[in-house]
Amino acid sequence: MICGVLYTGAAHAQQPASEPAQAQSLVGVELKGKAPVNPKTLDVELPKPQEAVLENGMQIALIEDHELPTFSLQLIVRGGGLADPPERRGLAAALAELLREGTAQRSSREIAEQLATLGSVMEAAASPASTHTSVAISGLIEHLDETLELAADVVRRPAFPQSEVDKYKARYLSQLQHRRSLPSFIAQEQFMRAVYGRHPAGLVLPSEEVIASLTSKELVEHHARSWRPNNIIMLAYGDLTLKQLTAKVEHAFGDWSQHEVAPAPRLDSPAPRKARTLLVHRPGSVQTSLWLGALGVERNSADYFAVLVMNHILGGGPASRLFLNLREDKGYTYGVYSAFTSSTFPGVVLATTDVRTQATEGALHELMAELRRIAEEPVSAQELDNAKRALIGRFALSLDSPQALMANLAAQKIYDLPPDYWDVYPQRVAAVDARDVQRVARKYYAPERLQIVAVGDQAEVRKALEHYGEVHTPQARE
Repeated sequence: MICGVLYTGAAHAQQPASEPAQAQSLVGVELKGKAPVNPKTLDVELPKPQEAVLENGMQIALIEDHELPTFSLQLIVRGGGLADPPERRGLAAALAELLREGTAQRSSREIAEQLATLGSVMEAAASPASTHTSVAISGLIEHLDETLELAADVVRRPAFPQSEVDKYKARYLSQLQHRRSLPSFIAQEQFMRAVYGRHPAGLVLPSEEVIASLTSKELVEHHARSWRPNNIIMLAYGDLTLKQLTAKVEHAFGDWSQHEVAPAPRLDSPAPRKARTLLVHRPGSVQTSLWLGALGVERNSADYFAVLVMNHILGGGPASRLFLNLREDKGYTYGVYSAFTSSTFPGVVLATTDVRTQATEGALHELMAELRRIAEEPVSAQELDNAKRALIGRFALSLDSPQALMANLAAQKIYDLPPDYWDVYPQRVAAVDARDVQRVARKYYAPERLQIVAVGDQAEVRKALEHYGEVHTPQARE
């Protein structure tokens, strides 16, 4: 799960503030208009999923909602990028991208046209460090049968035509070249490598070598190894009953034979790395991308909720410490954020911003000062209350969203969270105190493990970075 700036795995790339002198300071300003949290918000009643298992081992979990004549499905295929062969990291991500590009019965164009005719949507996604591949399907309930039949063909029998694979490779390599021209993306790549080393999580996107050598045969073989009904969970939300859904899924997927699937190898969790300062030279750059952070928590860590609250106070939004300091008071940037990620292995904690080159030294000084402050001084009662109020309120509002409910259910299944995890979520947030916030800030943002990554003009910013240790200058693609 990803929280804060990295919800999609990419940083909020902010443009440098061109006229910082016009920024109005909010330091000392008391925030008004805070809506009180109704005590009943802590007593949420979440819809309980109904569950079934087909004879071929496919698991089904449904949340009924009859307000709208729609459905949403999510197929979770266990393994994801973590199951990729070590020398072929990114294979699952490529497979997901190419899943809709043709079957034995339908061409890529026919699949797209049929989905459009039905008014249905089907998307697949995975990453080099994902625990699973996800296939999201949605549409009108009246077209569920036809959509399921189409989805079953795509999910069970993808052909990965070599002509489509070649088109994908050309697109990918072109897009990768563009992304690697963006300072924020370069900083993200370097930061993840700095934190994770050779662990799969250190790879933001599949490498050029893996994609360039991709073949239809390799994708077909990789699909056959893990895409089996007994390795899939289908989550569903919408205007139907479990009996109806089970019958429809049985019709579309029931004759798909199960097969033993080797579990993804358990990878050693990366150990925290010693502090380093990295500078990627970008000649003539008018801005500097800064990423500061370290190894964080697993999704089921006892520290999760304390990190959640700490992150919100530090840089979780426009009322956060980083935002009020670097943007509103100093005018260094349009945006500055903190974030944390979590998975079956430790994620990251980080603070990130893009600033004008001339503001690099000041921005870095303030970033470091805020990391020290939250670790060394207890947060105020008002900050703590505001953060918990915002997090609990946001959670309560999210319960009206089918996407949020599906995401919660998916997290529960993927990370083996307790059955009542989301029922007591507000209470777990409310239980975090100032000592918890200070403890996790001191632990995860400890100076001896902090990775500082800067992408900018070396001649202009190197001196500012030297205040924080020896500066290493890797190449952008090291």
